[in-house]
Amino acid sequence: MYAIHFLFSFISTVAFGIITNIPKRSLLATGLTGAIGWMVYWLLRQNAHGLGFSNFVAAIAIGCLSIFFSRRLKMPMIIFNIPSLVPLVPGGPAYQAIRELVLGDSAKSWNNLKIVIMTAGAIAAGFMITSLVETLVFKFNTHIKKASQK
Repeated sequence: MYAIHFLFSFISTVAFGIITNIPKRSLLATGLTGAIGWMVYWLLRQNAHGLGFSNFVAAIAIGCLSIFFSRRLKMPMIIFNIPSLVPLVPGGPAYQAIRELVLGDSAKSWNNLKIVIMTAGAIAAGFMITSLVETLVFKFNTHIKKASQK
C-alpha cells in the first residue's frame, strides 16, 4: 500500500512537472519531493490526524525538500514547490463545492468549500513557516560567518 501511494504521487508530480515544462534535470528531485510530501500527509491522515494538520506538515516537508533541492541543484525553489503540491491540492472537494452550489444544495457546497479553504490555508501556512525558518537560518548563518571573520 505504501509503495502504491509513493509511486502514484511520484508519477503525478513528475507528470505535472513535464506539463509545466520544468527542466528535465529537476524531474527526479521534484518527483521525490511530491511523493514524500504526499506520504507525510497520507501517514498522518492514517494515524487519525486532522486534515488541516496533515496538509500543514506535508507543506512544511515539501518546503524543506524544495529548499534542499534548490540549493543542491542550483535552481529556483518554485520549480520544486509547484509540481510537488499537485497530490495535496483539494481538486475533488473544490469540484464538489461548485457542483453542489450549481445544483442548489448550499449546505453541502459550504461543507466542501470549508475543506478547500482549510486545505489551502494549511498549505499556505506550511510554506510561510518554511520560508520564515529558511530566512532566520540564513540570517543566523550570515551573522555567525561575519562574527568569525572579525
